[in-house]
Amino acid sequence: MASHGQQQKSYQQHHQNHHHRQHHPQHQKKRKMNLMSIKLNRRRFYLCLKVMLLFVVFGLYFVLLLRESMTAFSSNRIKTGVRNEVHKPAAEGRLARPAKSALHHKHHNHWTAMGQHNSIAKDPIGGVDGDQKQSAAALAAANHSTLNPVYEYSEELNAAAEADFNERRSVLWNVCADHRIIGKYPPNAWEFFISPGHGLAWCNIFKAASSTWMYYFNILGGYDLRFLQRTRSSPIDLARKRFPRPSTAELNDYLSNTISFLIVREPFERLVSAYRNKLEGCRNKYYKLLGEQIVKRFRKKLKEGSKSVSRKYPKGPTFREFLEFLVSHYKSGGRFDEHWSPVYSFCTPCSINFTLIAKVETFQRDSEYIIRQAGLETLLLNKLPRSRLRSITNRAASNTRNLTPRYFSQIDERLLTEVLEIYQLDFELFGYNSTKYYSYVQDAIEEAQQR
Repeated sequence: MASHGQQQKSYQQHHQNHHHRQHHPQHQKKRKMNLMSIKLNRRRFYLCLKVMLLFVVFGLYFVLLLRESMTAFSSNRIKTGVRNEVHKPAAEGRLARPAKSALHHKHHNHWTAMGQHNSIAKDPIGGVDGDQKQSAAALAAANHSTLNPVYEYSEELNAAAEADFNERRSVLWNVCADHRIIGKYPPNAWEFFISPGHGLAWCNIFKAASSTWMYYFNILGGYDLRFLQRTRSSPIDLARKRFPRPSTAELNDYLSNTISFLIVREPFERLVSAYRNKLEGCRNKYYKLLGEQIVKRFRKKLKEGSKSVSRKYPKGPTFREFLEFLVSHYKSGGRFDEHWSPVYSFCTPCSINFTLIAKVETFQRDSEYIIRQAGLETLLLNKLPRSRLRSITNRAASNTRNLTPRYFSQIDERLLTEVLEIYQLDFELFGYNSTKYYSYVQDAIEEAQQR
């Protein structure tokens, strides 16, 4: 019994000592410090984990950028190598006459007789020359292994585009020579978008698929695709923040190492598109004042008391009044708005040796060709958002094409001839037919006579 009592007493004393240690202030403080240390270690672990994940993400992003840069660099090396093998560029590779491709060899004597090598004022700017057929073939082979599986390379489409680009350059330089305007108009560097890192130089012609390539250049400028889809900022303002307007000297330097291009459109379809977008009905607030000035100056006054005023005349200037304004402005030597300025003076293709001349009529094929030549498939192909596809790609072009005869049926032959004096050179330079418009005018005259 004594032994049992001693055990019980020993147990109670041990329990009291343990309880005393648990509630002792020093023990409680030590326990709290242990808990805080555990929590701190957990936080450090999670922080290290997040840092490691960030390093992995940035590492993958860097590898992707490096891969794209290597692709573009290798493509540029191939292009440069092919150009050097075909022929040597002119002085410093900056000032050169048109490339002597297979389509240009037959005109060699004509170019020599005109003495195009003698001065800058008489030479087209741009060192991107070379036999288009040979260089494009080498580039096509290099770009065949595209990084973007969505767009498959088509040898047939590539060959067709290549032939068209060669033909367009040939037609353009023949017309420049025939009209003796090579180097006549100083290069308009103000309108160029140049991305040296991507090897592209684009002369932006308004109302000629400019929205699409403005979107492309904003992508090249590093803007996030989601931002571009939701922003209400002007695309041209965004692009100019990343691609400032170059000087003429800078343009000359950049053209030596870039693919320079412009996109042209049938001149009168472009004119109708500009009129409908900027002046018809005075819906565009930025051009409302100009529209009112055109109406005030060129609208013929009707007899007082006439009830046909509202029926005959819309709110803004009519297409005829717009054309009369253009003719008057041209004769007075005024500078044209960029939306209807003739291309021969706006992008000066007879003074700049453009690598490629694309057209709105073959826009998708031509754009893909340009993108592949620059090695930018991954960055640009299949990047246009479906939600804004119509506004970005100018899909209204086909509608404008159908409406153009109707607009020109509103004018007479005299006015048409005067308007053609402004834009005829654009028709010839880019291989468009202007004579068909006389049939539209004639139809209108015949209908008036029948009435």
